[in-house]
Amino acid sequence: MKILNFLFLLAFFPAVAINSSALENNPADNPDKLVVIWTSDDPYVAERVALMYTHAAKTAGWFSEVTLIIWGPSAKLSAENIKVQEKLKSMQEDGVVIEACIVCADEYGVTDALKNMDFVVKGMGSPLTDYLKGGAKVLTF
Repeated sequence: MKILNFLFLLAFFPAVAINSSALENNPADNPDKLVVIWTSDDPYVAERVALMYTHAAKTAGWFSEVTLIIWGPSAKLSAENIKVQEKLKSMQEDGVVIEACIVCADEYGVTDALKNMDFVVKGMGSPLTDYLKGGAKVLTF
Protein backbone atom coordinates (compact mmCIF):
# COMPACT_ATOMS: atom_id res chain seq x y z
CA MET A 1 0.00 0.00 0.00
CA LYS A 2 2.88 2.38 0.80
CA ILE A 3 4.32 1.79 -2.65
CA LEU A 4 1.00 2.62 -4.33
CA ASN A 5 0.69 5.81 -2.31
CA PHE A 6 4.25 6.75 -3.18
CA LEU A 7 3.70 6.12 -6.90
CA PHE A 8 0.51 8.18 -6.81
CA LEU A 9 2.34 11.05 -5.13
CA LEU A 10 5.24 10.74 -7.54
CA ALA A 11 2.92 10.86 -10.55
CA PHE A 12 0.89 13.86 -9.45
CA PHE A 13 3.09 15.66 -6.93
CA PRO A 14 6.73 14.71 -7.57
CA ALA A 15 8.23 17.21 -5.12
CA VAL A 16 5.92 16.03 -2.31
CA ALA A 17 6.70 12.37 -3.02
CA ILE A 18 10.43 12.96 -2.86
CA ASN A 19 10.17 15.00 0.34
CA SER A 20 7.85 12.43 1.90
CA SER A 21 10.31 9.67 1.14
CA ALA A 22 13.16 11.66 2.66
CA LEU A 23 11.19 12.18 5.86
CA GLU A 24 10.49 8.46 6.22
CA ASN A 25 14.22 7.74 6.23
CA ASN A 26 15.20 10.60 8.54
CA PRO A 27 17.58 9.27 11.21
CA ALA A 28 16.14 11.81 13.67
CA ASP A 29 12.88 9.86 13.63
CA ASN A 30 13.17 7.35 16.43
CA PRO A 31 9.99 5.76 17.73
CA ASP A 32 12.17 3.77 20.16
CA LYS A 33 13.19 6.93 22.04
CA LEU A 34 11.56 7.95 25.32
CA VAL A 35 11.75 11.50 26.61
CA VAL A 36 10.47 12.08 30.13
CA ILE A 37 9.71 15.64 31.16
CA TRP A 38 9.93 15.79 34.94
CA THR A 39 8.43 18.94 36.43
CA SER A 40 7.24 17.96 39.89
CA ASP A 41 9.05 19.01 43.06
CA ASP A 42 7.35 16.23 45.03
CA PRO A 43 10.06 13.78 46.17
CA TYR A 44 7.55 10.92 46.23
CA VAL A 45 6.59 11.54 42.60
CA ALA A 46 10.30 11.67 41.78
CA GLU A 47 11.33 8.51 43.62
CA ARG A 48 8.26 6.34 43.09
CA VAL A 49 7.09 7.35 39.64
CA ALA A 50 9.13 9.62 37.36
CA LEU A 51 12.66 8.44 38.08
CA MET A 52 11.66 4.84 38.76
CA TYR A 53 9.92 4.42 35.40
CA THR A 54 12.54 6.37 33.46
CA HIS A 55 15.38 4.29 34.87
CA ALA A 56 13.55 1.01 34.29
CA ALA A 57 12.72 2.01 30.72
CA LYS A 58 16.45 2.17 30.01
CA THR A 59 17.74 -0.75 32.08
CA ALA A 60 14.96 -3.14 31.04
CA GLY A 61 15.43 -2.20 27.39
CA TRP A 62 11.87 -0.95 26.93
CA PHE A 63 13.36 1.90 24.86
CA SER A 64 16.74 2.06 23.15
CA GLU A 65 17.23 5.73 24.05
CA VAL A 66 15.95 7.40 27.21
CA THR A 67 16.26 11.08 28.06
CA LEU A 68 15.10 12.77 31.26
CA ILE A 69 14.41 16.49 31.11
CA ILE A 70 14.53 18.33 34.42
CA TRP A 71 12.13 21.22 34.00
CA GLY A 72 10.66 23.69 36.47
CA PRO A 73 10.47 22.81 40.18
CA SER A 74 12.25 19.48 39.67
CA ALA A 75 15.44 21.50 39.10
CA LYS A 76 15.39 22.75 42.70
CA LEU A 77 14.59 19.29 44.07
CA SER A 78 17.47 17.79 42.04
CA ALA A 79 19.93 20.31 43.42
CA GLU A 80 18.84 19.96 47.06
CA ASN A 81 17.78 16.35 47.66
CA ILE A 82 20.68 13.91 48.18
CA LYS A 83 18.52 10.83 47.62
CA VAL A 84 17.29 12.22 44.29
CA GLN A 85 20.85 13.12 43.32
CA GLU A 86 22.00 9.56 44.00
CA LYS A 87 19.17 8.17 41.87
CA LEU A 88 19.95 10.58 39.03
CA LYS A 89 23.64 9.61 39.12
CA SER A 90 22.72 5.93 38.95
CA MET A 91 20.43 6.60 36.01
CA GLN A 92 23.17 8.51 34.23
CA GLU A 93 25.62 5.63 34.79
CA ASP A 94 23.08 3.26 33.22
CA GLY A 95 22.78 5.37 30.08
CA VAL A 96 19.89 7.73 30.72
CA VAL A 97 20.68 11.12 29.20
CA ILE A 98 19.82 13.88 31.67
CA GLU A 99 19.10 17.38 30.42
CA ALA A 100 17.86 20.42 32.35
CA CYS A 101 16.18 23.65 31.34
CA ILE A 102 18.62 26.50 31.92
CA VAL A 103 15.87 29.10 32.33
CA CYS A 104 14.32 27.03 35.13
CA ALA A 105 17.70 26.33 36.71
CA ASP A 106 18.57 30.03 36.64
CA GLU A 107 15.20 30.98 38.17
CA TYR A 108 15.79 28.56 41.06
CA GLY A 109 19.47 29.51 41.38
CA VAL A 110 20.65 25.93 40.80
CA THR A 111 22.38 26.10 37.41
CA ASP A 112 25.88 25.47 38.78
CA ALA A 113 24.67 22.63 40.99
CA LEU A 114 23.07 20.86 38.00
CA LYS A 115 26.12 21.42 35.82
CA ASN A 116 28.33 20.04 38.60
CA MET A 117 26.25 16.84 38.43
CA ASP A 118 27.27 16.57 34.76
CA PHE A 119 23.78 17.28 33.42
CA VAL A 120 23.36 19.06 30.11
CA VAL A 121 21.86 22.43 31.13
CA LYS A 122 20.52 24.36 28.16
CA GLY A 123 17.48 26.00 26.62
CA MET A 124 14.97 23.20 26.19
CA GLY A 125 12.23 24.70 23.99
CA SER A 126 13.87 23.80 20.69
CA PRO A 127 15.17 20.36 21.77
CA LEU A 128 11.73 19.41 23.11
CA THR A 129 10.16 20.49 19.83
CA ASP A 130 12.69 18.34 17.96
CA TYR A 131 11.87 15.35 20.17
CA LEU A 132 8.16 15.81 19.53
CA LYS A 133 8.58 16.22 15.77
CA GLY A 134 11.16 13.43 15.59
CA GLY A 135 8.86 10.66 16.71
CA ALA A 136 10.03 10.22 20.30
CA LYS A 137 7.52 9.10 22.91
CA VAL A 138 7.15 11.97 25.39
CA LEU A 139 5.87 11.44 28.92
CA THR A 140 5.39 14.10 31.59
CA PHE A 141 5.46 13.80 35.38
